[in-house]
Amino acid sequence: MADCMKMQQRDSSNNSMSAYLLDHDEINGSNQHQYSTIQETGEERKKEQKSCFARCWERCCACLNPPKQYLPRVVFLGRPSKTVRYPPNRIRNQKYSVFSFVFLVLFEQFKLFLNFCFLVMALSQFVPPLRIGYLYTYWGPLGFVVFVTMVREAVDDFRRWRRDRELNGTVYERLARGGSKLVPSSVLQVGDVIRVNKNERVPADLVLLRTSEKQGTCYLRTDQLDGETDWKLRVAPPTTQRLSSDEELLSVGASVYAERPGLDIHSFIGTLSLSGPETPDSGSAAVAGDQASLSVENTLWTNTVVASNWAVGVVVYTGAETRAAMNSTPPRSKFGLVDREINNVTKLLVASVLLLSMLMVALKGFGGQWYKYYWRFLLLFSYIIPLALRVNLDMAKITYSFLIMRDDKLEGNIVRNTTIPEELGRISYLLSDKTGTLTENEMVFKKLHLGTIAFTDEPDSHAEVRDHVRASVAEGGGSGKQSQQQQQSTAGSSITRQGADLAGRTAEAVRAIALCHNVTPVYEDGDCETAESAGGSSGGISRGGYGEPSYQASSPDEVALVSWTASVGLTLAHRDQSSMRLRADNGTELNYTVLHLFPFSSESKRMGIIVRDDRTGEIVFYAKGADTVIGAVVQPVDWLEEEVGNLAREGLRTLLVARRVLRPDFYEDWNRKYEQARLAMENRSERVQQVQQLLDNGLELLCVTGVEDRLQTGVRPTLETLRNAGVRVWMLTGDKLETACCIAKSSRLVDKSSGLYVFEPASGRSADLDKEIRIMARRVEAGQGVVITGQYLQAAVEQDERRFIQLACQAPAVVVCRCSPTQKAEVVRLLKEHTGKRCAAVGDGGNDVAMIQAADCGLGIVGKEGKQASLAADFSIMRFQHVARLLLVHGRQCYKNTAILAQFIVHRGLIISTMQAVFSAVFFYVAISLFPGILMIGYATVFTMFPVFSLVLDKDVADSTAEKFPELYRDLLKGRELSAKVFFIWTAISLYQGGIIMYGSLWLFEGSFLHVVSIAFTAVVLTELIMVALTIRTWCWQMVLAEFLSLTCYVTAMFVLTEYFDRAFLLTLDFLWKVLAITSVSSIPFFLLKFVRYQMSPPIARKLQA
Repeated sequence: MADCMKMQQRDSSNNSMSAYLLDHDEINGSNQHQYSTIQETGEERKKEQKSCFARCWERCCACLNPPKQYLPRVVFLGRPSKTVRYPPNRIRNQKYSVFSFVFLVLFEQFKLFLNFCFLVMALSQFVPPLRIGYLYTYWGPLGFVVFVTMVREAVDDFRRWRRDRELNGTVYERLARGGSKLVPSSVLQVGDVIRVNKNERVPADLVLLRTSEKQGTCYLRTDQLDGETDWKLRVAPPTTQRLSSDEELLSVGASVYAERPGLDIHSFIGTLSLSGPETPDSGSAAVAGDQASLSVENTLWTNTVVASNWAVGVVVYTGAETRAAMNSTPPRSKFGLVDREINNVTKLLVASVLLLSMLMVALKGFGGQWYKYYWRFLLLFSYIIPLALRVNLDMAKITYSFLIMRDDKLEGNIVRNTTIPEELGRISYLLSDKTGTLTENEMVFKKLHLGTIAFTDEPDSHAEVRDHVRASVAEGGGSGKQSQQQQQSTAGSSITRQGADLAGRTAEAVRAIALCHNVTPVYEDGDCETAESAGGSSGGISRGGYGEPSYQASSPDEVALVSWTASVGLTLAHRDQSSMRLRADNGTELNYTVLHLFPFSSESKRMGIIVRDDRTGEIVFYAKGADTVIGAVVQPVDWLEEEVGNLAREGLRTLLVARRVLRPDFYEDWNRKYEQARLAMENRSERVQQVQQLLDNGLELLCVTGVEDRLQTGVRPTLETLRNAGVRVWMLTGDKLETACCIAKSSRLVDKSSGLYVFEPASGRSADLDKEIRIMARRVEAGQGVVITGQYLQAAVEQDERRFIQLACQAPAVVVCRCSPTQKAEVVRLLKEHTGKRCAAVGDGGNDVAMIQAADCGLGIVGKEGKQASLAADFSIMRFQHVARLLLVHGRQCYKNTAILAQFIVHRGLIISTMQAVFSAVFFYVAISLFPGILMIGYATVFTMFPVFSLVLDKDVADSTAEKFPELYRDLLKGRELSAKVFFIWTAISLYQGGIIMYGSLWLFEGSFLHVVSIAFTAVVLTELIMVALTIRTWCWQMVLAEFLSLTCYVTAMFVLTEYFDRAFLLTLDFLWKVLAITSVSSIPFFLLKFVRYQMSPPIARKLQA
């Protein structure tokens, strides 16, 4: 009874705690999704434009289907809740079920206008007065299209089901009071305590409780969650790590308070509470009332992989409430410009069918039941509407995607979106990231600046730094010794050009760089080194002796800096959660205790660490970060701004390193405040940040570092090629203005003769912005590129959005620096909205995902930062130089061949409908089909489909020519391949050929009407095959095979289908010469006109071939 009362009290307190924290979580949730002012203004404008009816409709929908409310929760270890229902931990990526498959696929197909029209027409054949021929005439083609779609959807959904079954059936060890039990991941519930072994996927969102390591550390691979390839360090709370066994977790009365489910994978707020062991004399190490704050470093998110031994955790979120599931929103469905143009053509064809049917009824007369004749004519002319167009285009896109991935010169590329390959041929703007996209993202240390002297990567300078470090280690000069000297000599003043000893300053700067980071050494066996000393102060490193380690970190900058300190004689030999060991050249080891670590974040743009020197006991706080952040908090120095600018102009990425020696009493007081802030239930993040800011008082600047991010191979020729192709390249980066300008010049983003104009108004006031925009207009007119920061971009857009974007689009190149991920996506939106042109975006990091998904065509580079951009992109490539071939060769070919394929499919329907119209008009507007249904089905499939579809393999120029002459791509941007002029030309060709074939067949008519059908149908099939042959510019064996196969199928059908062909007549010379004469008259003029046009006004591709 006492236990029950205690549990009820605990539940009551936890429920009140949840209610108390709900408002706080809502505030945090709203703060996680900040939009730019531009977006907020746009949303407000849209809301104002909504009608009263629209607002009422939205409210009704919200009442019927209210959004799910997520609440905080209290999870008791090993005791899943029986009252609160949480989502099942079952992964289900299937679109359909066994019962819904047929209905949903049919709904998806017939909600399309084209398919719905054919469905209505096919259904009308069940009405006897409206029937024309056999049912299969209309149900056959429609059934084929639907069947192909259903097979494709079934195969895709079956593959998803197999993947889901494999993941849901993965077995994990669940701890229970009666012993552990193996259970599949699909039955896990909130509150279950499970063990995840090395290289196993984490099945649900867990709070880490215990690990195999003494320190409670655990390493995760998170590439399937955030795309980053580095290992992440996670730590178990000390209160549970120190327990003697895993089973004891279930008997200490532990509970976890977890914030409500959210999207942010980089933050978590929770608290671990222990009420004490259920059996007082159990000898447990748990103490009643113990509490530990929980953050993201205590979590294991779903789809991450444990990389080191095993880990035990409690399930806090399952199924749809996990971080991975909540972030797996479906990407924006992209609809290509070619698809829109073809849709417009289809609507025009539908209108022409309606008008032609009405014309035939009008000529026949509106007497009697004229509406029946109207519907019958509508059915007869329905072949004008290309039902097979969508299937052919989908198959063509799959073929294009296959050819792109088979390109040996684009090794490693992957087409992730097969619906828009032809969009690569219509790109007018390419928005590119800088770091890792134009540059290698392989950082190389270049310069260390101390104010009075700078050390470079030259051998002499390198040796000088090494001598300073060796001398400092030999003298036992740690940070404490130098700090005392400085305090005595400078009375706490900062390190300036006049000050402390150069050798000591250099050694202290190197030591700070070697300590202030989040780098982990990795040795040959692949495990993160946990090196225990073999004995004494100079003990060896386990499993590796003094072998050189490699380094694992989320930032290439940190790896470059730590590698440099190793090269000058101070190697990071060991790193775990609580300690760090540096090794000097002479074998001396410097041991430090890590007291606190403040990781880098995109918001703070800095990191920090508090360490204690095990030899001297001195406590030092080191900080490292961007010049705009660290420069604002360090003690003033006169050389900082100048030297940072100089390094940026050299194209180097700069970081400032600073430190502060902490007195023991100050640290104790600060640590107490920090722990209180971490345990706070309200505004925890803000309170923790305020306490951290107390460390910034009195920071001394030690040095400025400069690392170089080299340009990728082939960037300069690629940018020049794209510029000649008519593609305008914009560079969007979060880096400093000086560095962005330097990279823009070195990469030849702008011509050598063109300069760069920096858009920098005197203030953000309207008058200053208007004045700067006028100056920008003059500079752009003079041919200069534009450089602007994200802050001024937002201000300029708010000032005059249309005018500013129009001016920017006229510039040869635009560089936007200090640009946030949200602003990158906003730039894409502005370009698409104001220019109407197709935009592509290319990037390599998680901060480029928003831009990539917002673009018409997203290109993701598999970079050093991981695969997040690559996985989110439509096309994944390995290097930036592949962009040129992807656009100029494959994009151009996809677009041109798609246009030709669409034209031929429309031509195929128009020519047969023209023949039907002539036949009906000659025979007094009779609503009878000219050709039997079986022949019409064969005409649309085996008789002509293979040659027409083989046009997707055609090439007007060789790949090398397309790359050598980028002007060929510029010609495509005019959009002439599917223009109204081209459509009407093909319509005229169809009318001419259909009329000639039908009138010629009737003119040469003798004897049986069956002979007319034989001559006319044979002539139209041969005309179609000849037209394809005349259009092909580069023959390949697949095209020859397609022509031969179609001709063979038709000839075979002529002698097999004796109901529709007179076999005796087919073997006569009379049949042969009539067919050849009609086919020649219908095809030869087309050939002659094409020949004359090529001679008088040859296309640019023909000139290049000549």
